[in-house]
Amino acid sequence: MATITAADVNKLRTITGAGMMDCKKALVESDGDFDLAIENLRKKGQKVAANRSDRESTEGAAIAVVNADNTAGVVITLNCETDFVGMNENFVKMAVEMANLALNFNNKEEFLASDFNGITIADKLIEQTGVIGEKLEIRTFEKLEGAFVGSYIHSGNKIATLTSFSAKAEGIEEASRNVAMQAAAMNPIALDEAGVNAEVIAKEIEIAKDMLRQEGKPEAMIENIAKGKLGRFFKDNTLVNQDYIKDSSMSVANYVKSIDANLVVTGFKRAALG
Repeated sequence: MATITAADVNKLRTITGAGMMDCKKALVESDGDFDLAIENLRKKGQKVAANRSDRESTEGAAIAVVNADNTAGVVITLNCETDFVGMNENFVKMAVEMANLALNFNNKEEFLASDFNGITIADKLIEQTGVIGEKLEIRTFEKLEGAFVGSYIHSGNKIATLTSFSAKAEGIEEASRNVAMQAAAMNPIALDEAGVNAEVIAKEIEIAKDMLRQEGKPEAMIENIAKGKLGRFFKDNTLVNQDYIKDSSMSVANYVKSIDANLVVTGFKRAALG
């Protein structure tokens, strides 16, 4: 029987993040074989993950990061079951590390299969499910590229957003953050009118028609009036047409043009817990 020292236990804890007693037990069961101990801890994680597969993971951390030259960004959510875990410093640190790694990939599948300190992201989630005792998953993965990409993370890591712009204009750092904050607060459904799904538009027209009929408007006028009401819908629900939250006298598009006359918002991504 191998002698298990406190240093051995601490080393295994550093590698896996598991608790001291779990690490000691795994080392005892593996007779001091670190590789076997790590494997046993991961098997424990697989069992816990299987038992909790039907649980809701609506808490966690929403993280947005951009690359060094602000030409690409990614937003992810690392989801867990409880707010207590989601606010844990080590949990948030892991989410940030994963988000920075995610910058190197174009989709969630590639990201989950990528290496994270010797194991895949997918396996790390299973391992940490065993450590934490809650279902963990990457719920959201969104990437955005542009001439300039900015980010914003709302307090408590509940919402994270990215915004992209047509150029790197003077003052773009603050402007990108302000527009990303707008997207976080106002939750637009699309960048502009062109980005709104045709089914959504059709539904809004039908809702407007029903309301106009209830108001007693002549049937011959209803179609045109309903289409006219779409302007208000686009203003409320598309990012560039919304009233700018820091100055409601102008739209987001006009705010951006106040930074540079030729500057436009080219895209956004938003991730929220829940």
